Amino acid sequence: MNTKYWLIIKDEAKKTFEVCGQVTNDNSFANETYAMRKAGMLVSGVTPPVTAKTSSKELIKFVGYEKEEGLYARLQKQYRDLSMQGYEDWEE
Repeated sequence: MNTKYWLIIKDEAKKTFEVCGQVTNDNSFANETYAMRKAGMLVSGVTPPVTAKTSSKELIKFVGYEKEEGLYARLQKQYRDLSMQGYEDWEE
């Protein structure tokens, strides 16, 4: 049986988080979060297993953090913009 994990992205600067969904393999999510951190973004990824206590994404909470719908998309856009700046600097 494959274990399912929640994909949760946290914006440490704004103290917000979003539950992005469930997967059985979190490698892509972990790699993308690592790349964002390496680019200087204050983010973290959390991948807890789906359990009876966290069977619904509405049950997931973090003390001191607010839910933000669309956070993952916003962070991905911010990361793309940062990455493109690096290419523009390289061309000069």
